[in-house]
Amino acid sequence: FPEQPSDHSGVPGLRCAGSEPLVCLFCSESVPPLQKDVLLKHLLLEHKLVIADVKLIADLPKYMLYWRGRFLEQPVTDFCSVIKTNSTGPVEKQEDYFLLCDVLPEDRILREKLQQKRLEEVLEQQQKERDDSSFHRLCMFCSEEFTGNRSSLLNHMAREHSFSIGLPDNIVYCSEFLDTLQDKLDNLQCLYCEKTFRDKTTLKDHMRKKAHRRINAKNHEYDRFYVINYLELGKTWEEVQSEDDRELVDDEDDDWSDWQAHPVSAVCLFCDQLSETMEQIYAHMKEAHGFDLHNLKTELNLKFYQQVKLVNFIRRQIHQSRCYGCTRTFDSRADVLRHIMAEGHVMKLPEMSTWDQPQYYFPTYENDALLCTLSDSDEDEGDETHHGEDIPVIAEDISNLRALKQTSVLKQLLKDRGGCS
Repeated sequence: FPEQPSDHSGVPGLRCAGSEPLVCLFCSESVPPLQKDVLLKHLLLEHKLVIADVKLIADLPKYMLYWRGRFLEQPVTDFCSVIKTNSTGPVEKQEDYFLLCDVLPEDRILREKLQQKRLEEVLEQQQKERDDSSFHRLCMFCSEEFTGNRSSLLNHMAREHSFSIGLPDNIVYCSEFLDTLQDKLDNLQCLYCEKTFRDKTTLKDHMRKKAHRRINAKNHEYDRFYVINYLELGKTWEEVQSEDDRELVDDEDDDWSDWQAHPVSAVCLFCDQLSETMEQIYAHMKEAHGFDLHNLKTELNLKFYQQVKLVNFIRRQIHQSRCYGCTRTFDSRADVLRHIMAEGHVMKLPEMSTWDQPQYYFPTYENDALLCTLSDSDEDEGDETHHGEDIPVIAEDISNLRALKQTSVLKQLLKDRGGCS
């Protein structure tokens, strides 16, 4: 991982419930927002008041100020349920506790208004980030620098490093989100399993080998960075999503005749162009780059798995900034693409033995949708007797098969057995 500057003083803080101090409902006691548990304990021990479902309150400081004012106007018993402890014991040992909760219509309306205001603030912030062109940051996984809009960095990390935190339009407070992730990496912590490692090299190898280049969805520290978590009062994205799924299952009267599958966006081999169908991506690569994948498939009579290997081969060469036609290496992806176009190497493939190798069964990028657009050649469709031939059995090492046969343990055993008989 590249070294990142440690000075984040210019980064604005999160506009979460927490910029104002938390003030006691009855006295002058106040605490910083991060110490809300201290104030809640104070309310319980000193004033015998409990606030229900604190985690569901969108803006706790404003909530506390509102009820502080109301308690000055009317007695607490007008708003709170009274809970008597040790009700069967002696009177002198009985105590009254007060419960403030959303059973009271006034409290429920207040919570909903605070939630609505928070949602409006979040959507306004998200729109600012969408329109912002002053974004500037280094990639967390390489030294590439990005300026302009945040989506350029997020798309780069997804495409080049198989690390996706979601679509840019689903994220808010993006800079703070990236700061949080960067701090974890700087502390040598895996973003998924959250284990700590001794150095950056070990961490990098772990995240690559274990496919841990993703965040832990169970870590609620990230909830505030996703717009969906602000949509409904007190519900996380998992709860909202599960409710949507239940509605789909329970509604048996839906008409599915006009249902359309969500399109899969395939990325061009040479640029960032996205297309939803095989025809569109083929046409784009042919018109924009002069690369005719359909013609290569026909001319070389490529089976499905050979197409897969060819696509993965080209992806890997360009990812490594190497021309697949002449094997020349360049300093950047942009340089190799300029070279390929200028030298006319777009359709210049090396010998088939170079790329028709078992190692290219595996995609260069995780979830490469272009592979999903590939199809078998026409003569393979319907010829089921030859389908088994297209499915390879990959040996661990067949580079010296003759020598292997000559030194085989099985051959020696058969020879010894023949001598004994």
